[in-house]
Amino acid sequence: MGIVVAIDGPSGSGKSTVSKRVAAELGLAYLDTGAMYRAAAWWCERTGIDLGSGEVDADAVTRAVKTMPLDMGLDPEAPGVVCDGVDIAEAIREPHIAAVVSTVATNLDVRAEMARLQREIVHAESRGGASSFSGGAGIVAEGRDITTVVVPDADVRLLITASEQARLARRALDLEAAGKDVDAAALRDQVLRRDRDDATVSQFLTAPEGVTLVDTSDMNLPETVEHVIDLIETAVDEAAARDAEDDLRAQALRAGLEDYELDEEDLALLEGDEVPEAEEGLESGLPVLAVIGRPNVGKSTLVNRVLGRRVAVVQDTPGVTRDRVSYPAEWAGRRFTIVDTGGWELDVQGLDSAVATQAEVAVAMSDAVILVVDATVGITETDAQVVRMLRRSGKPVVLAANKVDSPAQEGDAAALWNLGLGEPYAVSALHGRGSGEVLDAAMAVLPEVSAVAGPSPEEGSLHRIALVGRPNVGKSSLLNSIAGSQRVVVNELAGTTRDPVDEVIELDGRQWLFIDTAGIRRRVRQTRGADYYAVLRTQGAIEKAEVAVVLLDASEPVSEQDVRVIQQVVDAGRALVLVNNKWDLVDEDRQKMLAWETEHDLAHVAWAPHINLAARTGWHTNRLVRALDAALEGWTTRIPTGRLNAFLGEIQGATPHPLRGGKQPRILFATQVQTAPPRIVLFTTGFLDAGYRRFIERRLREEFGFVGSPIQIGVRVREKRERRR
Repeated sequence: MGIVVAIDGPSGSGKSTVSKRVAAELGLAYLDTGAMYRAAAWWCERTGIDLGSGEVDADAVTRAVKTMPLDMGLDPEAPGVVCDGVDIAEAIREPHIAAVVSTVATNLDVRAEMARLQREIVHAESRGGASSFSGGAGIVAEGRDITTVVVPDADVRLLITASEQARLARRALDLEAAGKDVDAAALRDQVLRRDRDDATVSQFLTAPEGVTLVDTSDMNLPETVEHVIDLIETAVDEAAARDAEDDLRAQALRAGLEDYELDEEDLALLEGDEVPEAEEGLESGLPVLAVIGRPNVGKSTLVNRVLGRRVAVVQDTPGVTRDRVSYPAEWAGRRFTIVDTGGWELDVQGLDSAVATQAEVAVAMSDAVILVVDATVGITETDAQVVRMLRRSGKPVVLAANKVDSPAQEGDAAALWNLGLGEPYAVSALHGRGSGEVLDAAMAVLPEVSAVAGPSPEEGSLHRIALVGRPNVGKSSLLNSIAGSQRVVVNELAGTTRDPVDEVIELDGRQWLFIDTAGIRRRVRQTRGADYYAVLRTQGAIEKAEVAVVLLDASEPVSEQDVRVIQQVVDAGRALVLVNNKWDLVDEDRQKMLAWETEHDLAHVAWAPHINLAARTGWHTNRLVRALDAALEGWTTRIPTGRLNAFLGEIQGATPHPLRGGKQPRILFATQVQTAPPRIVLFTTGFLDAGYRRFIERRLREEFGFVGSPIQIGVRVREKRERRR
């Protein structure tokens, strides 16, 4: 855990300059929350809201701020501010913005939204996620409410102040350094008015309990920085001493368990430090073998035969497979990627046309191709057109004559010499007959090093992200949007996607493995055929993922089906991110109703990051990475045993378990036995009510975060050993 330093103070007290200097010297990130409010003012005016007018629609301001595409720089040497792709670091310092920012800053709904965003940034830096500027060292955050509302649990909380005269003098020097004229009367009016406006929603002129007052009236900048660093180092030393004390207390509690009956499993949990490894992602950089053919010739069946298990959805009807789906495979000691495709047809429209396009893309992105033809039917016009398309591609082709189930049918396969692709290999994909010969031929033309696949990602660098939800909520559209291409088939027909589609996508300079899944229907057992198996594949994709991004249709009410999908993710122990898709279809009335539905129907997952976006237009898809990082950090959070027991001792002392049958259950010892998901085991003298376990979970989240992650709390009731006489 990195250190969090929160610094508040009135305008002109020097808190910004001091905070940047301290952050730079200690190697910490720096967050200017005041700049966020100024950016919000700039964005409101950019969207057409006149903040200088006498009457400003507060609701319109709130809506604008909630949709603001803001990217805060955290480098103390150069803390940039980017909004909607525009660098506004200089624009938000203009006198006009300074004059109207209070209209935004005094809006309580805006302050709540800003506090949420600020907490996300602070949490990410303290946890040290992959996108963390400080690498987990910590952050110095300065601005209004930072010590009391935003991060009241910061390691160091300071209120930097100065006399009015000193503050005015410093503001004047800042303006002169920027080459701007200084009007003493206007400056005094601006500073005092800012104090007055901010004081209506925040108390920042006196230090609350737990906040250290630093009066800089008689100190220059180096002296102030040195003093603040001394305070931080003292706080760090005190925290280390508390941790050592907590560890000693935990050791004493652990020793006390020797008086209770413990089985072998208990001892294993107490001694173990097991953290499950993440599932290995799809390998890239391997030679790519595409399986092509017209509909219902047995392509997916052949893929399943190669893989040795039923992975691809198969049904005896045309058009079951729709997307190009990649699977890691191995044959004769060689590893490669096999790509299953939908049936290729000529002159088709709508969904069938999109499926055919995906098949053509699969050919273009392959090193070799297996063309599957139905030997029992012979050469069709579509087969001939497929051959022409393959010849244009220039890719080596192996011809598989499928459905040759017996030697008597091998004559049917021989007729396929007329396609001009060389020897047709007689195959029965259903029974496995001849599949080895086809693969041997494919290995002969498949290169050792792929000419189309990208380099393999670094080991362990790929996080598996499953896109899940009920049918037609926009999962495939979101995948296409963040991939920047038509990676999967999108159609208004519900249930278009059937096979989970893995795609390695680069976001914010990092590679992620996104998995597009079939929509989860309300009653799986009533689903038949390909749709039934598609849902089963989706369930498997959730189990293998690290984070499940559950998409909700924001234009429609939250349904029971949505709640079931979310619960399925929670039950699987995966990290959770909620996405309100189709935000471009949401009007003001629907926004209010959605807020009510979220508060009531989704209250049990209030801990999950929640973002609004429009996959079709790409609006706000850039917010996805921050939400994923937050969820992954919460999913892998580990609480030191000493700190966990100290915390539970505090809450148990303040709020003990209610009496049950004249007895009061006590927590003897607690340990976190696993991350991903976090699992905490409590050794107790009696069973804990479900309500008390929920209370413990809520307090754990308040103290340690666990953003975006379910928490599994296990209770082991143990009896005291009988004393030997």
